[in-house]
Amino acid sequence: MATPAGLIGCLIVVSTLLVGATADTFTVGEEMGWTIPAVGDIMYKTWASQKDFELGDILVFNWNGTHNVAKVTKEDYDNCNSTNALVAIQTASPANFTLDTNGSHYFICSIDNHCGRGQKVTATIGTSAAALTTATLSTVVFAIAIAFFTHL
Repeated sequence: MATPAGLIGCLIVVSTLLVGATADTFTVGEEMGWTIPAVGDIMYKTWASQKDFELGDILVFNWNGTHNVAKVTKEDYDNCNSTNALVAIQTASPANFTLDTNGSHYFICSIDNHCGRGQKVTATIGTSAAALTTATLSTVVFAIAIAFFTHL
């Protein structure tokens, strides 16, 4: 029969694992969607700066008309170049991308001069205070649970 302390330890481990298990879905540009912004790239920069992206989150690109989405390197993002896209260029809306690594993820529209006119966005994960706090807390709780179980 499990002891109360053992059950509490199990609950701590399970809750710690669940903290990082939920993913959010973000619609890029929200109501405006994925389009050429009237104010240049500041629109998508502002949108992304207000988000707290985490591992496993999904970006959804919705558009009408002639657009696409290419995931590219920082250099290709800066130069609006989709020749060496990291994954197949998505040509059908909606297009979904999962943020599967820490760091910055760069997306552009490769149609004509859309990127040069501001249709590009960067989603960065792993650097926000909230992400670090959650990760640190999860690690500490997990370490305590392991220590607890090894001394039973």
